[in-house]
Amino acid sequence: MTAAGALATWAGGLRYDDLSDDVRHAVCRHLLDSVGTAVGARRLGFAGPALTVAEGLGGPPEARVLTGSAAISAPAAALATGALVHALDFDDTHSQALVHATAVVLPAAFAVGQQVGASGAAVVTAAAAGLETACRVGAAVPHGFHQRGLHATGAVGPLAAAVTTGVILGLPAARLLDAVGVAGSSSGGLLEFLDTGADTKALHPGSASLQGILAARLAAAGARGPDSVLEGRRGLWATMTDATPSTGVVTDELGSRWEATRIGIKPYPSCQLMHVSLDALHAAIGQGPVGVDDVERLEVHVHPDSLAIVCEPRDGGLPRSTYDAKFDLPWSMAALLVDGDVTVDTYTDASIGRPDVASLVPRVAVVERPAAVPASDAAGEVVLTLRDGTTRTGRVRASRGTTASPLTDDQLVTKLSGNAGGHPRVGELADAVLGLGSAPSLDHLLDLAAQCAARKD
Repeated sequence: MTAAGALATWAGGLRYDDLSDDVRHAVCRHLLDSVGTAVGARRLGFAGPALTVAEGLGGPPEARVLTGSAAISAPAAALATGALVHALDFDDTHSQALVHATAVVLPAAFAVGQQVGASGAAVVTAAAAGLETACRVGAAVPHGFHQRGLHATGAVGPLAAAVTTGVILGLPAARLLDAVGVAGSSSGGLLEFLDTGADTKALHPGSASLQGILAARLAAAGARGPDSVLEGRRGLWATMTDATPSTGVVTDELGSRWEATRIGIKPYPSCQLMHVSLDALHAAIGQGPVGVDDVERLEVHVHPDSLAIVCEPRDGGLPRSTYDAKFDLPWSMAALLVDGDVTVDTYTDASIGRPDVASLVPRVAVVERPAAVPASDAAGEVVLTLRDGTTRTGRVRASRGTTASPLTDDQLVTKLSGNAGGHPRVGELADAVLGLGSAPSLDHLLDLAAQCAARKD
């Protein structure tokens, strides 16, 4: 049996009762986190083009966009929801796969769940299968997609969304395998935005989720897909990476080893590869007050695989856009020194042009530091040299939010509250998502999300 065949066979037979309490809770935590990032994006006015296009596509009234009110077709709703979840780059990341797993799974689960009137338990089950697919397919070739200039989320996302959709629709394993095979031909997601400051990366999850829904519908209608879509000589791994895939990462211990419980939740709205450095700088600053004028040099030790993603030189030290800033480690480190933290307010049009932050960027020196683990699992270290000659070293074993240093449920709700601007119904929304497994439908959750996302103009 091929790797995709093993996934389809397993996912096609998955039931809510097969999920342990810790898996159910982990899935709901990630759904909550992504609901929060979508709420924040909608409240702050991000993802406008995706919303406009989704509304223009219209279609039969199958599903609402997360944070919206009017029903449109499920694929169109997934397109906009995926863009909202990922717009702030504040959504979760699986470290080995370097995939934003929930950003491609939640849009399909919520859109198709509404389409068929699924129970909360059915949505959680489908999301669990989709998350596992995204994480395992990406982790089989750690950072392999990125090394070829591809966004792993855009590459594995259509397959994960196809599995999510197929599980909700109740497709048998054979049709689910066809759905995964069809979805593979929609994989993509170029990282060229890194050289231009464009925000195309924010669109990848929505596009991937839309394509996954279409793939499942096509398979249900009789379309055939290659069962060797993953390991074939013209399959996903061979054409989109130079890595030697570890097929067992996909197939081994399905249902007993859950990668869905190992997805990290971001404490900063920026590329995950810079988080460990931001935490290390917090550790250095925590040793005593530091004035911006006191800083002589900030040396940041960075994993080699992170350099091309978050350390490309910028002319004049200024990001070219708010999205560009989220992938600019030197600028983000300088912003932390000035502001004391990195939040959603760090990456706004008003913030990225500040001369006080730009003046600090030349004092940030990036030093390559090889490690035996993937970049997203590497330790962080900075050396802060002050003008009086004293130095401070900040070290962290892993970035906050990862499996080595997870956020608590309370911290996750605090993050949600920040994304929702402190809306008074945040607690109800958190309870609705964390208790989704016992809900009769998605309706109440969606109503609350729309209220929490309402802008106060």
